[in-house]
Amino acid sequence: MFRLTQFMQELKNPSPVGPRRDPPGPVVIWNLIRRCNLKCKHCYSISGDVDFPGELSTAEVFSVMDDLKEARVPVLILSGGEPLLRADIYEISRRAKERGFYVGLSSNGALIDAGNIAKIAAIGYDYIGISLDGIGATHDRFRGKPGAFEASLQGLRLCRAHGLKVGLRFTMTTDNYAELPEVLALAEAEKADKFYLSHLVYAGRGNKNRGDDAALELTRRVMWDLFDRAWKSVEAGSEKEFVTGNNDADGAFLYLWAKDRFPERAEHLRAKLAQWGGNASGVNVANIDNLGNVHPDTFWWHYTIGNVRTRPFRDIWNDVSDPVMAGLKSRPRRVEGRCGSCRFFDICGGNTRVRALQLTGNPWAEDPACYLSDEEVGVAQGTRLLSRPFRGNRHEAPHRYTA
Repeated sequence: MFRLTQFMQELKNPSPVGPRRDPPGPVVIWNLIRRCNLKCKHCYSISGDVDFPGELSTAEVFSVMDDLKEARVPVLILSGGEPLLRADIYEISRRAKERGFYVGLSSNGALIDAGNIAKIAAIGYDYIGISLDGIGATHDRFRGKPGAFEASLQGLRLCRAHGLKVGLRFTMTTDNYAELPEVLALAEAEKADKFYLSHLVYAGRGNKNRGDDAALELTRRVMWDLFDRAWKSVEAGSEKEFVTGNNDADGAFLYLWAKDRFPERAEHLRAKLAQWGGNASGVNVANIDNLGNVHPDTFWWHYTIGNVRTRPFRDIWNDVSDPVMAGLKSRPRRVEGRCGSCRFFDICGGNTRVRALQLTGNPWAEDPACYLSDEEVGVAQGTRLLSRPFRGNRHEAPHRYTA
């Protein structure tokens, strides 16, 4: 996750630059259930509204949770499918809070209603993320169900009314990018605490629909506008948080944006971006699926490094005999193509390896979704066609889009 607002704060109130420090254990995104009430185009787990056999029992979840605590995991993101379809979700959530985890709930929001909001509020989730893919019919089309938008919006409103920290997530493709300004306006009007822009990752149905991935030039335009919006929010003293995910080139592009907007502060920002270090799959981010399989992150469901039913999570996670985990944990990672030669490698860490794998069969190839030009990343021209080089102007943003 790229904490955009945090880096904008560095432009406003610089803090000392220090060495990169990893958390004591990875953030674990835990897909407790695969069943889902919706059928999203970009679902990485290819969920459906059916029961999937072999899922971890309540007792097994509790046992694994204890093991995660011993592995010094600080954060659990309870996900699915739709986690609210799991009958013991409140029991699991209470146990996670009692064990001292930061506990997030990743939901589509459509099942949050007057009948369960009191139970949800009583858990005291640290954060609830609700996904929207557009306004009205656009969201319903992406989610495969009429009325999904209104149901999710009502879920968000109920969370806010009960004092819960809640955010909106938006996965951008060429089919819905034009509605991003409206979704951002909705997030503002509904007083969402966080806005999360997710780039499409080629996994699950997201891989089948990767032809819808936003074109590189379009991504540049959207990110430029999002940077402007996040900066204005910081200047206004707002506590709203803007974050992005699944394309670590965002960090390098933010540096170029800062060179254009605030050239006197850009090098400090670059140092802080390098301190962050970019992609953390297999290092600071882990995934456990509904069957107990462990993956380098949520988009690696096709690649399993162990199962918590047969081996403690800590042993699985620290085992670098697996070639992919060894490569992900290497510093610096040994990646190829443009990524291996990029002058911003220290910022993005080679970006999202699973996209390279899905496109080329090689997890160490260049990430095909990097939207910076050859000139920008400092490699020879002609390796592949990308968007035109960034040539910012302090008086006019060159890559804007309209909707």
